[in-house]
Amino acid sequence: MRLPTLFRGSILLILASFLAGCSQLVVLNPAGDIAAQQGQLIVIATVLMLLIIVPVIFLTLLFAWRYRQNSRHAETDYAPDWDHSTKLELVIWAVPLMIIIALGALTWITTHKLDPYRPLDRISSAKPLPTNVKPLVVEVVSLDWKWLFVLPEQGIASVNELAAPVDRPIHFKLTSSSTMNAFYVPDLAGMIYTMPGMQTELNAVINKPGVFHGMSSHYSGSGFSGMTFKFHGLSEEGFEQWVEKARAGGKVLSREAYLELAKPSEREPVALFASVDDSLYQRVLNLCVADGQACMHEVMAKDARRNRAHVANVALTAALNQSVCTASESFDLLSN
Repeated sequence: MRLPTLFRGSILLILASFLAGCSQLVVLNPAGDIAAQQGQLIVIATVLMLLIIVPVIFLTLLFAWRYRQNSRHAETDYAPDWDHSTKLELVIWAVPLMIIIALGALTWITTHKLDPYRPLDRISSAKPLPTNVKPLVVEVVSLDWKWLFVLPEQGIASVNELAAPVDRPIHFKLTSSSTMNAFYVPDLAGMIYTMPGMQTELNAVINKPGVFHGMSSHYSGSGFSGMTFKFHGLSEEGFEQWVEKARAGGKVLSREAYLELAKPSEREPVALFASVDDSLYQRVLNLCVADGQACMHEVMAKDARRNRAHVANVALTAALNQSVCTASESFDLLSN
């Protein structure tokens, strides 16, 4: 049987366009090890699923062509009494079952291995994690509609720009000022959500120098489309120069400056801050930047203490009532 020329040409065109675009997909050719492992997972899972999808599509088209109206096969292969084939049933059920088991095992393993909260155990597939390496801590706050990055060890902050040394682990701590959002650098790692009053974490590493695109991948209002930033992968010397550039600017990110920055604005230009209020990130996380606001962790601690005291009082009252009832019952028994 020969497939129609148009059908064969369509398949070749689809395959050619797919292969031509592979090198352009950042997700499958990233600059960071975590993103690379996630890309490999996508490829392996897709191939496993295609082991079923491609044969099913091919056989569907083959049967439709082979047994079309007026085809000689429609008459010669017609078997009205056929209703079961053990071999066919084994193939139909066993192959998908094995693929599902393989996908399940692969997903379970990589879900734990690529847990964003899990510290890195390697720099790349060819570089183990040095024993004396210290992760770069970056505190991230999603604002309306911009990104704030605080580097507590360096004592600086930046808006809509971030830099990190190549081959050094990065430990992100992320929260939001008001609206739920999602932090995403395709070359670095997968998406991680930011939520007000909560902290999420992400561990990643960049393995190649360059300027990479960062974005918000969760719709958060009118300025969402412009909520992007540049992520710079630099050498240790280049990173130190970037830090010194921030310190040379002289701008201070105080609590008052943060409250002004937190006001909604679109397409905010890059800004660097030479120093940051030491308690700023924790106050943002606990929703108490402004003077007079009670910090959430303090309120929760008071509520916990109040709840424990209430439970203790209830237990004590119940015990006293039980002892009173027991004494009364004993007196009644003695009287009788």
